[in-house]
Amino acid sequence: MILVTGGTGLVGAHLLYSLLKEGNKVRAIHRTTSDFASVKQVFSYYTENWEPLFNKIEWVEANLTDIPALTLAFEGVEKVYHAAAYVSFHPKHFYKLKKSNIEGTANVVNLSLFFAIKKLCHISSVATLGNSEHLQLIHEDLPWNPDAENSDYSITKYGAEMEVWRGAQEGLATVIVNPGVILGSGFWNSGTGAIFSKVNKGQPFFANGEMGFVDVRDVVNICIQLMESPIKNERFILVSENISYKKLLSIMALAFGKNPPKIELKSWMLTLGWKLDFLKSALTGSRQNLFKSTANAMVSKKHYNNQKIKNALGYTFISLHETIINTVSNFKKTNFL
Repeated sequence: MILVTGGTGLVGAHLLYSLLKEGNKVRAIHRTTSDFASVKQVFSYYTENWEPLFNKIEWVEANLTDIPALTLAFEGVEKVYHAAAYVSFHPKHFYKLKKSNIEGTANVVNLSLFFAIKKLCHISSVATLGNSEHLQLIHEDLPWNPDAENSDYSITKYGAEMEVWRGAQEGLATVIVNPGVILGSGFWNSGTGAIFSKVNKGQPFFANGEMGFVDVRDVVNICIQLMESPIKNERFILVSENISYKKLLSIMALAFGKNPPKIELKSWMLTLGWKLDFLKSALTGSRQNLFKSTANAMVSKKHYNNQKIKNALGYTFISLHETIINTVSNFKKTNFL
């Protein structure tokens, strides 16, 4: 039996399909408020006859911080894919981030040790990696800098990794993957899926940042290959290509038949934007959408080295152009159905 946390998220949904397609018995945890519609939609992208496969999932209601419920989910499990994480860049959400990402991961590690799990795959983020200078490629061995201006999300994801490494020291076989920005189909109102929705409506603006991107299918395939390999207690950057946001949005726009973005959002504009958004939220109680950390990320330039995973598995990544064409095609095909 394989256990997947975060099964109702982007990576988790695609991972569930791939595991089931290979004939594995799969259990996935979900929260009371979870919506399975997007998971079903993801399955429908792979096959028309998706329902029999979806119905093979053994769903267990459990929260990462609910140890009794989580303990029941671990019964009879041999391998664990830990894809669950709380994602927020709101300064007021630090406690929730810490509770879910650090404490929740600690619980997953502790139960993996207690039940003598054969292997744990922790899906982390490039947000936990150190930074390089002068656009040098960021690699797995760059040390984390606690004095840098790290977001609360980055801090708690780094804390989660520390729990996984602690488990490795206590005898748990682990692999950690650090994906860049993950692109894929099925969740059009949140995360990177919302970017496709915005570009489809017309997106004239772009920020002058650069980042590493990866197809969700690559993330899933690599995680499965690492879990089936003898590799353990290693981490791997998962990035297909490093490109600018302008180029990314332009490829998306052309795939949708829209005009590419032409108006650059300068750094001072983004700074003014998040400050005004904060003030509006404080005065009116409205939801804040732009934060200091996200504004800074939009103009930062980070490039990542993917050579380690290529060497380890002989892996070839899906091109970013193919990723966007496939995702846009799925968007047009289903479009929130």
